[in-house]
Amino acid sequence: MSMNNQGRPTGTGTSGFASTSGSALLPNEPLLFEIGDTEHSGVDLPDATITNARLGGFERKTALDLAGLTEPEAMRHYVRLSRLNHSIDSGMYPLGSCTMKHNPRLNEKMARLPGFADIHPLQPVSTVQGALKLMNELSHWLMTLTNTSAVALTPKAGAHGELLGMMAIKAAQDAAGQGHRRIVLVPESAHGTNPATAAFLGYSVKSIPARTDGTVDVQAVKDALSPDVAAIMLTNPNTCGLFEPQVIEIAKAVHEAGAFFYCDGANFNAIMGVVRPGDLGIDAMHINLHKTFSTPHGGGGPGAGPVVLSAALAPFAPVPFVRKGANGLELVEHEEDQSLGRITAFQGQMGMYVRALTYMLSHGGDGLAQAAQDAVLNANYIKARLGQVFSVPFPDYPTMHEALFDDSFLAGTGVTTLDFAKALIDEGFHPMTMYFPLVVHGAMLIEPTESESKQTLDRFCDVMEELALNAKAGNAARFTAAPMKAPRRRLDETRAARSPILKWERPAETLKAAE
Repeated sequence: MSMNNQGRPTGTGTSGFASTSGSALLPNEPLLFEIGDTEHSGVDLPDATITNARLGGFERKTALDLAGLTEPEAMRHYVRLSRLNHSIDSGMYPLGSCTMKHNPRLNEKMARLPGFADIHPLQPVSTVQGALKLMNELSHWLMTLTNTSAVALTPKAGAHGELLGMMAIKAAQDAAGQGHRRIVLVPESAHGTNPATAAFLGYSVKSIPARTDGTVDVQAVKDALSPDVAAIMLTNPNTCGLFEPQVIEIAKAVHEAGAFFYCDGANFNAIMGVVRPGDLGIDAMHINLHKTFSTPHGGGGPGAGPVVLSAALAPFAPVPFVRKGANGLELVEHEEDQSLGRITAFQGQMGMYVRALTYMLSHGGDGLAQAAQDAVLNANYIKARLGQVFSVPFPDYPTMHEALFDDSFLAGTGVTTLDFAKALIDEGFHPMTMYFPLVVHGAMLIEPTESESKQTLDRFCDVMEELALNAKAGNAARFTAAPMKAPRRRLDETRAARSPILKWERPAETLKAAE
């Protein structure tokens, strides 16, 4: 046996020629352009004659060069590609911070109901009353769970929600004659989108250092406050997986200084149904529906990051929003009073609203609280098990929804955090989050979510412990060469970043002997 350049084993058949098709059940899959050709198609279509084109001289001058495929070829291609992917349906996804939880099939069934799946955003409001009722119901429960006064459903992701929340803060301060406030406080343990969002809106970002225990010191916040501070952007629970113990005192200090408290709600899944962020003093907070309420995650969408707002910021909520009118529910689509106006096309991600509300209603308030508590229990179980072998940077507090380790246990082994993660692929697990949060060197952040059983957690911990002991025993080659069993071997990441091949070029044709 030998290894081909894709990392799959190749063998020698009776003909004496090496096979390049990969293993029998996981073949190497060529590109569509390599499967089909531009001279044939899987369907018979008449030649089209286009007259009176309205493209103003920008019509294509060359052929599309798209490969023609039969239906079986197309179907098999995408099925084979899907088998090369790791997914939450095929195994545990221990990514910290990202919260890759199970997507219940009940959610999918509800989202496919014709009254939700087949509607159009430009339909008359009288024909979509059921959809508006669902949006209204979802808004009600998001405000109830957070104890806030308004919610904007339209943001397409957490970062988009951050933008909206900070825009609402800016609008409120401008309306109050406080436009000189141009500084935003951001703790070191924040998500990277926090300072990026503030800077995008023209704010200056002032960093608040983390304490040695991974939390934010209220005195450090007080020392940074001034008449020029617009807001603080604080993640709670934070990216170290810890609940901020002084969050109420921090909120009070920020408000006394005339600033607002933006809470990054990416980790709301750890406290939903248990803690209401409004009770902690927040003014705005985005909620990632995928992380908290089990809508699909990854691949750039379909994202949904609703933002809840305090009474002080509620007048600045964007349109569109749903309200009760004389003739039933209506969709307010034009700016009113101090509204920010429209921040996205149409009404947002309807399919995600359906899935999120289905998750809420199928669990109930007690079930949502139980899901959060189970997520915390699972994370602490992993911390307790792996803490015997791995390095724990913040041992003083119980963790929330994710367990954080650093790479100091690998010192002197010749194995890096990246090497360790690559070896985990060979064991059938997706790697944990690496090198984040930045406040911990060589961070390994693991979030099991509430979806995983104890049996799955034990299997994962067994593999992690075995890998750690193997690294400490001096078997660095197992790690630096990994992954060896994946469909593709490890990339030269530097070369891939500096010299990416972004376009497929058709290779020069070579005649076969028979031709």
